[in-house]
Amino acid sequence: MALINTIREKSGVAVGAVAIGMLLFIVGGDLVGGRNRLFGRNDQVVGEVNGEKIELPEFTAALEQAKQNFTNQQGRPPDDQALSYLREQTWNQLLARRAYQPEFEKLGLTTPDDELVDLVQGDNITPSLKQAFTDPKTGQFDKARLIEYLKGIDKLPPESQAAYHKFEADLRDFDRPLQKYNALLKNSVYVTSVEAKRFGEAQDAKANFRYLFVPYTSLSDSTVKPTDAQLQDYLDRHKGRYKVEDGRSIEYIVVPEVASKEDSAAIRQNMDALAQQFRTAPNDSLFAKQNSEQPYSGAYLTTTQLPQQLTSQPLAVGQVYGPFAVGNTLAIYKVTGEKPKPSVQASHILFKTEPNMTPDAKAAVKKQAEEVLAKIKAGADFAAMAKQYGSDGTKDKGGDLGYFDKTSMVPAFSKAAFGAPGLGLLPTLTETNFGYHIIKVTGKKSENTYQVASILKAVQPSETTQNATYDRAQQLKADAPDLEAFRQLATKDKTLQKQEAKNLDANARSVGTIQNAREIVRWAFGFGPDGSKTEVGDVQLFDIGDQHILAALVDTREKGTATVASLKPELTAAVRNELKAKEIIAKLQGKNGSLEDLAKIAGNGAVVQTAEGVNQAQSTIPGVGFEPDAVGRAFALKPGQKSGPIQGEQGVLVVEGTSVTPATPGDVKAVRTQLAQQRQQRQDGLIYEAIKGHANVKDNRSKFF
Repeated sequence: MALINTIREKSGVAVGAVAIGMLLFIVGGDLVGGRNRLFGRNDQVVGEVNGEKIELPEFTAALEQAKQNFTNQQGRPPDDQALSYLREQTWNQLLARRAYQPEFEKLGLTTPDDELVDLVQGDNITPSLKQAFTDPKTGQFDKARLIEYLKGIDKLPPESQAAYHKFEADLRDFDRPLQKYNALLKNSVYVTSVEAKRFGEAQDAKANFRYLFVPYTSLSDSTVKPTDAQLQDYLDRHKGRYKVEDGRSIEYIVVPEVASKEDSAAIRQNMDALAQQFRTAPNDSLFAKQNSEQPYSGAYLTTTQLPQQLTSQPLAVGQVYGPFAVGNTLAIYKVTGEKPKPSVQASHILFKTEPNMTPDAKAAVKKQAEEVLAKIKAGADFAAMAKQYGSDGTKDKGGDLGYFDKTSMVPAFSKAAFGAPGLGLLPTLTETNFGYHIIKVTGKKSENTYQVASILKAVQPSETTQNATYDRAQQLKADAPDLEAFRQLATKDKTLQKQEAKNLDANARSVGTIQNAREIVRWAFGFGPDGSKTEVGDVQLFDIGDQHILAALVDTREKGTATVASLKPELTAAVRNELKAKEIIAKLQGKNGSLEDLAKIAGNGAVVQTAEGVNQAQSTIPGVGFEPDAVGRAFALKPGQKSGPIQGEQGVLVVEGTSVTPATPGDVKAVRTQLAQQRQQRQDGLIYEAIKGHANVKDNRSKFF
């Protein structure tokens, strides 16, 4: 409260009212989505950072505040996508506070009261406050209105006062120290002159060279079979590439609630009865609104806009058509109106004017348009004149606009085109807000449009069918007490299809094609309905929407380095290429002769090519791909000098130097500045990831949300 008292002492502005909702969207937080389930335990720990717990009440409070902030800002509650985003933001904010605080304390980073005053009402007002008190019409920040708000805080509702005081505390204890911390690290970014010079040279230098390329595909995969020991060795040498988070793999069978033949027949019978009633309904639009599952539209439509079932037959006002099957829906249509819709085809030549043109400049544009119009009247080809003088996208088509109706063009243009007594060139210019037009009417037609009242009903399963589907799902669960029995279900019943979702993330919200499947994911990572921990081989039934999902947990993956088993296809391909490279290099090592001679030694698939103007920084060889080792060798070779065999990304290469075009000396100082700015722009994200990586984070969110 000391800050508020200080502000009051320093300002004598009258108290006013400004809604707290305009102030800011402080918490990039989360809201609680779905049910908070503790899986039968009293565990309230959502996560831990540096040994400090994030309890469920704290997390929930931040989520609810975020929900309110979002609603105030957007004028609506957050949808599922926004909820997911906000949920992640809440976690990141709570994590960041705990992860950064020890760093602030080590460096003594604080925000004194006089600095805080400066940030909320002084010369360096924080951007969030400036934005909240900026007039959207003028774009001008209203400092007086901000001071009025600060003076009148104690007159606001309690929740508004609490929101501001929280903002003040956040700014003092976290936001401002974080700015200082990041600034310290950003200012430590340094690029040496040598580094900048090398970077500039790599961007500009070019090399020409010849090369022998022996692709790995030239050797059959069947001849190279890596052993498990070789796969493990490769994984050990490349652990950094294969870091993984906790994961769960699930197999599942979906039992959907689908309408039976009896259900479809009953709905069709009902629609047949509605079609009869529709024919004599006194108010077509009201009847459609009362009986359709989709809203009524009284728009007039062309035949290309009408449902396909109607366009294949003559249409008459008052007639009822259908029922028709449209996917999983039955549809009845009644034509309730018909009227012609005229359209015109025209070409034009536009001479553009601008709103800020002087009268003299505009007169010059008009004069040019009149001169071209006179040429066309004298016999000049309209299309040729359009291509020469037109200033819009139609000029390359001779000015052709195609057919259009009265609402498609600006009023002045439509009035001129539709008002023409016949086809041909209009004798005078037409002025619109785009400029001056020369118009030639090339066609006129009229097509009928129809007003159609529709009754649409989805073919839904009846209560009897729903109950039968539920009973079937329950029976399947009873028949599958373990993983082996579960896997036999699809074998015994060919109508069942077993699917798989591998290595689900703990925060996943979908499972395969099943959306809103958090309940399944929480089960896989946590505990079953009886409170026992979910183990590999457990089977559970879930009801999600109109689907029953029988799921089995088939594998777990712990955080760390992936196993050979989980990466076998990928590792096999990588190790196979290594073995092929050794075989090819063994053929070429120590051999003399031209590249063509070496190609004969290498055998089928080997090619000799020339590469010109290869950039050192990009390291890409045309027709081969990214090959940094080979490109680097090319820049070091003298003309005619050959490298030894190089194990590349796509195959083995031998490079023969031709010529190198060195980089043109550039502005090293400018390159240093460019590189430093690029690195500073990435710093905030990199700093956060580094801090988080050393904060011993334990994320238990999947147990609750």
